[in-house]
Amino acid sequence: MEKADSSRRASRNQPNPLPVLAILAKDVGELASKEKEIFSPILKRWHPFAAGVAVATLHVCYGNELKQFVMSITELTPDAVQILRAADKLEKDLVQIAVEDSVDCDDGGKAIIREMPPFEAEGAIANMVKDWIKMRIDRLKEWVDRNLQQEVWNPQANEGGFAPSAVEVLRIIDETLDAFFLLPIPMHPALLPDLMSGLDRCLQYYVSKAKSGCGSRNTYVPTMPALTRCTTATKLWKKKDKTLNTKRNSQVATANGDDSFGVLQLCVRINTFQRIRTELEFLEKRIITLLRNSESAHVEDFSNGLGKKFEISPAACVEGIQQLSEAVGYRIVFHDLSPVLWDGLYIGEPSSSRIEPFLQELEKNLTIISNTVNERVRTRVIADIMRASFAGFLLVLLAGGPSRIFTQQDSQFIEDDFKSLKDIFWANGDGLPMDVINKYSTTVRDVLPLFRSDTENLIERFRRSTLETYGSSAKSRLPLPPTSGQWNPTEPNTLLRVLCYRNDEAASKFLKKTYNLPKKL
Repeated sequence: MEKADSSRRASRNQPNPLPVLAILAKDVGELASKEKEIFSPILKRWHPFAAGVAVATLHVCYGNELKQFVMSITELTPDAVQILRAADKLEKDLVQIAVEDSVDCDDGGKAIIREMPPFEAEGAIANMVKDWIKMRIDRLKEWVDRNLQQEVWNPQANEGGFAPSAVEVLRIIDETLDAFFLLPIPMHPALLPDLMSGLDRCLQYYVSKAKSGCGSRNTYVPTMPALTRCTTATKLWKKKDKTLNTKRNSQVATANGDDSFGVLQLCVRINTFQRIRTELEFLEKRIITLLRNSESAHVEDFSNGLGKKFEISPAACVEGIQQLSEAVGYRIVFHDLSPVLWDGLYIGEPSSSRIEPFLQELEKNLTIISNTVNERVRTRVIADIMRASFAGFLLVLLAGGPSRIFTQQDSQFIEDDFKSLKDIFWANGDGLPMDVINKYSTTVRDVLPLFRSDTENLIERFRRSTLETYGSSAKSRLPLPPTSGQWNPTEPNTLLRVLCYRNDEAASKFLKKTYNLPKKL
């Protein structure tokens, strides 16, 4: 009775059954070695491949136990990995004994090996690690969804000018990499690409979700009004107030930007994407260090960068910065400063509604942007604001609606205004480089001389350009050239628009006769 009680207590105090299989693998290996060294040389008198038969039998017996264990595994644990690694080592040892014992066999021992179905221990480990990776990636994606919904893209609320959620997601990725390399597995280099791919997709998802709803340059550009011809200056001046009010209302209706995505909020997103780009470079260097310290790494694992770099998320950051930088520029110019640009510049009498109010507001915005945006992307953002300003200036001149008219003499102060606009970005040498300013001002510089040309010259250039574009089909009647938005001094639509806004009787008669354009919308 006492023996039975003692047996039951011993049973209850047995160690976890998982490592028992690892111990069993070691015992089977030792038994196989003894079989080869002690018994097989004697048994060879009756069977030429006694050792091979013995290890094949041991392989099958242990394989049956291992199979039941693998079917019971639900998650990756150190004990499970320990058992599978022990099984893998045992299998290699048994196969080696069988091969050595079958050297003189006609088939080289293939028949014996066929009786030893593979344990596939490494495959089982790999599958468990892949499940572990999937679980981590799924959790990270859920975290991104949850935290981006709560993110406040506010530079005052976010120290450093970037989102705390980005710092946290990078910390989680760092911890996940640490945890992966701490796994007691023999194949870190082989499975690292799976982990990197998942982390890469999560970061791309973060960037995509963070910029969702922020709009782009096309979100803020107003719809061009229909073409009209100029009425007399006197009639236009009397109708100035009515036309201006109508235009303001239409601009409010066509502005598609959501106020929850203001300029400062867009700037914090830009800073955030830049922060992620920078941190990814450090993470990639750290991954190489972790890989070098891994016992399973070999020299060839460092021969290329495949599977050790973030492939799609850096590109997503670059694309996101580009999109949001353009959105900042076009939102400032066409949305925030619409009252002083689209609804104010050259309305009515051009000499009384020049560019100074727009420049004053623009300068305030540039100061705020310069103090908010990360210095590594600051030049790009300011350059995009400049591009949007130049585009807005041209749009006022070529598609500003019937509330704007220009005489040939107005060309001088138009050119002076454009010079003042460029000077804002030059800032006496403290702003953008002059070559950048000249690069983006090319289109405006090419188009402005058209406003100095006399009406007869413009009409002749328009006829010639249209005939060159449409050929003989345009001889009987000049077709109305479509609006491409690609302004060019030799492009028919650009020339036509200069005529439409020319405060000149000859221009008005030509447009009436050729296209029957109305004087008002």
